[in-house]
Amino acid sequence: MLYYTFLSYLMQKSEYSKFATPIKSKGRIFEEKSSSFRSPYQRDRDRIVHSTAFRRLKHKTQVFVNTIDDHYRTRLTHSLEVSQIARTLGKIFNLNEDLCETLSLSHDIGHPPFGHAGEEALDECMNNFGGFDHNIQTLRILTLIENKYYSFVGLNLTIETLDGLIKHNGPVDDKSKFDEILGKNIFKNKIIYKNNPSLEAQISTISDDIAYNSHDLEDGLKAKLFNINDLVHIPVISEIVQKHKKKIKSKDIELILRQIIREVINVMVSDVVKNIKINLKKFSPKNVNDIYKSNVNYVNFSEELLNFDYHIRDFLKYKMYNNKEVLKKNVKGKKIINFLFTKIKKNPKKYIKKNLMKISPNKERAVCDFIAGMTDRYAINLFNSLK
Repeated sequence: MLYYTFLSYLMQKSEYSKFATPIKSKGRIFEEKSSSFRSPYQRDRDRIVHSTAFRRLKHKTQVFVNTIDDHYRTRLTHSLEVSQIARTLGKIFNLNEDLCETLSLSHDIGHPPFGHAGEEALDECMNNFGGFDHNIQTLRILTLIENKYYSFVGLNLTIETLDGLIKHNGPVDDKSKFDEILGKNIFKNKIIYKNNPSLEAQISTISDDIAYNSHDLEDGLKAKLFNINDLVHIPVISEIVQKHKKKIKSKDIELILRQIIREVINVMVSDVVKNIKINLKKFSPKNVNDIYKSNVNYVNFSEELLNFDYHIRDFLKYKMYNNKEVLKKNVKGKKIINFLFTKIKKNPKKYIKKNLMKISPNKERAVCDFIAGMTDRYAINLFNSLK
């Protein structure tokens, strides 16, 4: 009774939009008693924040290997920044902010050490065993690997949270890779893969893009891989840069950089807000079920900002991701992962706990799970002790 009183209070206070994911969840894979004090999505968020995998993100590479400098972004700081952008967008449209936050905080939990280089290396190691995908690994961690409860494995998150994570890149037409890596029917037919993701999930995805581009740009500038003058030919950002270049003589360069990045984020967020309004008016969904059944992506950039997004990604790829020093670190990271995979595979029980071995279909997947869960520094230290 107390829960329903609390739930009614939340529903009255929230004034959710008719397009929002309802505060009353469809449930969880394993039935649990409801909380008297927190909504289902607040519980999901708290389970994420208290998870081992989430804590490890503080020592996992975003672009620069975590051991290089304390001030560059890690997967943890990136996830926090994504969640703040997503909450802002969710609040503007009276959506389920807690779900926006939960999806944003958890979306990168499956990343291995050494960023995308680490993902490529693990995928190659697992080539004959189903491959590796950090988005699916996120789900593997949250449904199988995190073990904190007597009654079930995983964190037993809501159907809505799992659905949003599954569809981080949109509806899923072919779920065979999910079945192979996670196991068949792990979601007990409670997920409709081909349905559109919720608006909260779409917002989390575009918030990831906004944070990724703007903050990688800031880290690249701080690392002196490029300078402000290099940005003057990129659409949209060129006007912002020209305005702030006038202050170079009177203001600290780091302060100027922060102002530029703030304005870049504001431009992107404002553009998304404008486009969501246009799309909702154009396609006229009646309620949240129309969102699920639609084939429309309601949360996107305008053509102008898509052009900016394309140019900034291309610029960062050329100037930052393919920088000689960054590539050198990536090559070393791949070498470490390949070495560890080969070494641990010979005698996995020496390194891997029984519960991790137990949930894996074969020793290769167990080794993959073990390495994917490592931080950069743990992988480096283990490599140095074994080589």
